Amino acid sequence: MSLDPPPYLGSLQNNVRQRPIPWDGAARAGTITEAQLAKIRAVDKVRREQRKQVVEGDLDGYRILFVGEAGTPGVLQSASQRSDVVQYILVLLSDLLDGVPALAKALFKDSNPYQHLLPLLAHSNNPEDPIPLLTSTALAALMANSKDESQSTENALPLVLSYLCGLVKNSNDAGLQDIAVMEYSSLLYGQSSRQLFWKQRSETVAPLIDILRKAAGIGGESSASLWSGNNTTRSSGFEGLSGGVGLQLLYHVLLVLWQLSFEAEDIGDDLNDEYDIVLLYTQLLRLSPKEKTTRLLLSTLNNLLEANPSTLLPTAVLARLPALLQNVGGRHLTDPDLQEDLETLKEMLEEYRKTKTTFDEYAAEVQSGHLRWSPPHRHQTFWTENARKILDFENGKIPRKLADIMKKPWENDKAVLAIACNDVGNLVKEVPEKRYQLEKLGLKTRIMELMQDSDENVRWESLRALGGWLKYSFEN
Repeated sequence: MSLDPPPYLGSLQNNVRQRPIPWDGAARAGTITEAQLAKIRAVDKVRREQRKQVVEGDLDGYRILFVGEAGTPGVLQSASQRSDVVQYILVLLSDLLDGVPALAKALFKDSNPYQHLLPLLAHSNNPEDPIPLLTSTALAALMANSKDESQSTENALPLVLSYLCGLVKNSNDAGLQDIAVMEYSSLLYGQSSRQLFWKQRSETVAPLIDILRKAAGIGGESSASLWSGNNTTRSSGFEGLSGGVGLQLLYHVLLVLWQLSFEAEDIGDDLNDEYDIVLLYTQLLRLSPKEKTTRLLLSTLNNLLEANPSTLLPTAVLARLPALLQNVGGRHLTDPDLQEDLETLKEMLEEYRKTKTTFDEYAAEVQSGHLRWSPPHRHQTFWTENARKILDFENGKIPRKLADIMKKPWENDKAVLAIACNDVGNLVKEVPEKRYQLEKLGLKTRIMELMQDSDENVRWESLRALGGWLKYSFEN
């Protein structure tokens, strides 16, 4: 997957490269040394192959040029007062790191290459200052090309991610967002960096999910309409839709989350619990206008479901993914990897559906954290056959989750509270001797509170549920 620099970054770098700098005057003024000037001139405005030969023939010299050594400051340190020189050196460093892979590892020899780079991320409070952006690009190139996992990189990476997340959150500038997301992608080269990225998920992952939600047409609203099947999002694709998420930015966001999904065994359940990722990706897949976005969506879902079958396959069925995959299969698809992922997902879901029971379906719905009026809720035979199993399953896991669901106000989807009251009432009716188990979870108290709710259906269902408690209290 070739990732060319976003237009804004490419334009900025070209302007810096072409800007004339009075190097001789800088040397006479002591801004840089004659030795540093010689190194710069040897690679300045020469062909790529010649530049590569020069640097590979003097890796130690170029290491000292950029990061210095004991008693010899690097050029960024020497020229710290000259903004034009600093900008040029940052662009030159990025170019050399991309063009001479051996340089990245050489910079780590006997020194901490981040020492004089990281402070430049906070060079000024002026949003127009190009130095922090050029610095993040150089840092991303250094980390990505060295594939370094040393303690110094582990310490530096969170600072780089925090800077980039500030760009992603700048929803008024899609160009800066795209630069940051592409640099995210270059940084997720190994398990260690992906784990650090996930550790900072409130900064890194959450804004990416917001972009995807806009692309899916749900913005900052509740995902209730998606769960209930009442979504009215336009289906003509992403470009220019719902907050103006461009196709290129969308693709890069999906690429980052695909890379993150290689840690699905460790993070898949949390990713779904916190961001409703299976439901969101199902909706994005429904709208996907291009094979390249469809490919990333299917591959990510494949990674997630394969690593977490017991928890995420039931959620995928609830999200109606199996039916959607049949529709996707009817599109004119040419990518063999996409077709393979599609068939793998269909087989995985079909195998699950052969073995699942109505109880499994109900348990999965509760664990998803979002209830809808699916058939089990209103089916009396279901409660007669499964109420005791629901209360006993994994030491009361399902009632505990019902209690967690009912603690929320659900202002955008009051049906969830009505359904939860219905379920609790059925549990009390079918297994009255275990109603104290529900009381210990605060469910009786919460149902009494909901009798004053603004929604008529919630008031009615809470009254019915409380009636079960009162009935058995009077009988005893």
